[in-house]
Amino acid sequence: MDIAEVAKASGLPASTLRYYEEKGLIQACGRSGLRRQFSDSVLERLALISLGGAVGFSLDEMVRMFSTDAGSIDRGLLVAKADELDRRINELVAMRDGLRHAAECRAASHFECPKFLRILKVAGRGRSRSPNKLKAARKA
Repeated sequence: MDIAEVAKASGLPASTLRYYEEKGLIQACGRSGLRRQFSDSVLERLALISLGGAVGFSLDEMVRMFSTDAGSIDRGLLVAKADELDRRINELVAMRDGLRHAAECRAASHFECPKFLRILKVAGRGRSRSPNKLKAARKA
């Protein structure tokens, strides 16, 4: 497939494909005139790059993670990203629950609600929020 065909099939501009090749994420298998040629398997690699981006991997992380010779993926990096996603999910659940409580709270003002004030206090303790502390504040 030439670069135009890959661009059309993937929905990515040719400039992105050239950038991915420069980074080492994909590899052209040759040229036809000035046009890069790719094997059909490049579409699978592009889908994997898209999936990696959706779960939060940077392009540099993906370069380190993909093993071009064996076709394997660094499983340790996958586990670390899954753990990171678990932490983020816990934070989002805590935020969602706080919003639901604020929407349903019967206090005259949210700032009169002890539970809401505890959630605010925990959330305001710097940027290194602890999901366990947020959970504890929600339950209180």
